[in-house]
Amino acid sequence: MSRDHGAVPMRGLSSFLIWVLWEILVILWTPVVGIALLLTWWWDEPRWFAGRVFRFGARILIALNPFWTVRVEGQVPQREDHPFVVVANHESMADIILIGWLPWDMKWLSKSSIFRVPFLGQMMRMAGDIGVDRGDAKSRGESYGKLRRWVRRGASIMIFPEGTRSRTRDMLPFRNGAFRLALETGRPVLPLAVHGTRAAIQKGSMKFGRARVVLKILDPVSTTDLDPEDLDALRDRVRDQIEVARNGLLIASSNSGAESTAL
Repeated sequence: MSRDHGAVPMRGLSSFLIWVLWEILVILWTPVVGIALLLTWWWDEPRWFAGRVFRFGARILIALNPFWTVRVEGQVPQREDHPFVVVANHESMADIILIGWLPWDMKWLSKSSIFRVPFLGQMMRMAGDIGVDRGDAKSRGESYGKLRRWVRRGASIMIFPEGTRSRTRDMLPFRNGAFRLALETGRPVLPLAVHGTRAAIQKGSMKFGRARVVLKILDPVSTTDLDPEDLDALRDRVRDQIEVARNGLLIASSNSGAESTAL
């Protein structure tokens, strides 16, 4: 019992120290991303290099957190296979950091409020990420236009089609935007199943939970020969694939006794 009581303040102290380290890294990493963009903007139209430098910062953040581990399953796409419209289920506010572990760059569609975070917002803009106010029709239209322009430049796009993170273990319905973008640009959809992030940052708290995260890359879904009338079928097909893969990861983690826990 005394050990449990002692673990609570220790977890709080450890979380505080990790947050301090993260804040220092974000401040120090901002000029690094700026230099990467400055040196490559004139030839790297998709900002692939600047984006990778920014996303590599997420790997450092994860390495600084002893409570988190990440494993990638599935075939990592080659750079020449891009661009994709990548979609994933959304379990936690930590998903953005943890999906950054993947070894390729994507332009993220994120809430406008995140871009107001000092230093982090500046890096996201330099990397080419796009902010959206989901409650504003004009903002949604402008962000969609920016997504299309990035795809035309050869960049991959990352979207959470649930729109927000699920409060339960059940996935929310998928919205149409990502799939309409794939159909209109002729790009394949790359589904990604995420498991284990729910415990990474506890709900209503800044304490870190022990999270064993699995990112499973599924087979790309071609949009070749599909019409706008196929939108609903494409959306539902991709959602079903992610749900099946996610449930498989959940069963596997439960059977191995390795399921993430929030302590």
